[in-house]
Order: sequence, then C-alpha cells, then structure tokens
Amino acid sequence: MRPSGWANTSAPYIRPRREGEPDAWTEEAAQRGHVGTNELREVSEIPAPADIARDLNIESDGRVVVRRRMVLLDGAPIELADSYYPAFIARGTPLAHSSKIRGGAVRLLAELGYNAHKVQETVSARPNTAIERNLLHLDANDWVLMLRRVTFDNVGTPFECTVMTMIASGRELRYEHEEDRTW
Repeated sequence: MRPSGWANTSAPYIRPRREGEPDAWTEEAAQRGHVGTNELREVSEIPAPADIARDLNIESDGRVVVRRRMVLLDGAPIELADSYYPAFIARGTPLAHSSKIRGGAVRLLAELGYNAHKVQETVSARPNTAIERNLLHLDANDWVLMLRRVTFDNVGTPFECTVMTMIASGRELRYEHEEDRTW
C-alpha cells in the first residue's frame, strides 16, 4: 500500500520518545489505521561522502556511521532512510551496532547530550534510480521526493544528517514546529 493524500510532519521525528512510547513512524501509521515498520538494511562506518561531510561540518575524509533503513507501510516499502552520524559521536554506541536501538536513535542521542535545537530540512524531487526502483518497487517514470534533515545541538553543532528517499505519489510534506522545552 502506498500513502494517498498522506501529510507528513517532521516534529515527532526529532523529539526523543518517552520510555515505552512507540517510535514516531509506528505511532503515525497506527493513528491512520496502518502498520508502520522499519527494516535495518545496513550499519557501517564509512568515509563521509562530500555532501554529508558538508552537512555535518566534518573533514571530507572524515568518517561517519550510517544506518540505512527501509520504511514500510503495511509491509510495503515506501521510503529509504539513511542517517549519518559523525564517527566520534556514534563509535562505541548502539548507533554503530547492527540492531534496533532501544527507544530510538533520537532518544539515545539525547542521552548522549545531543538534543535537537535547530533543524534544517531541504526537499527536492527527481526521477528514481535503478536501485530505488528495485527497493521501492517503482516504475521507470516514477519520481521520488528527497527530504534531507540536518539536526543541530544548542551550540550549532550538526550531529545527524538523514536523507530520506520517498515514493512521491500521494505524498505531502507539512511543516509545523513549536518550541518544546520538555525534550
């Protein structure tokens, strides 16, 4: 199933979840009568690609930990989400392990002292690639939406860059942010 007329908002995805609270995607899908899940495709430490190094303000030959996930709605793939963390933050933490993170990455980062103070998001659209076509079951003429989110702490240090590749059909992005000091 593909989302139809589905409006996504970013705010729940940058707030640390409370103990026992479902992850933001599981909760959002359930509120709409669906099942939202993630499959972890890969976790590895790699040299930072140039665009990620720029976004995370690290040396172009610096290292990052990437967590690649497939986002599913009712068992069908609808999005690819790749989250990058500077290796000096992620190394030796559950971010660098090939398993789900109890409470989620945002909660773990908050426990490590990295809370979202500022978020920059860039949205673009483009034709899909052969890999995306295969993973997301797209036709050759389908387009994808790209959402790039860079999260900064209270002193302006970027600590996470997530690149989401979404099926464009039926998708709408809505931006709504409120100051919330309870994070």
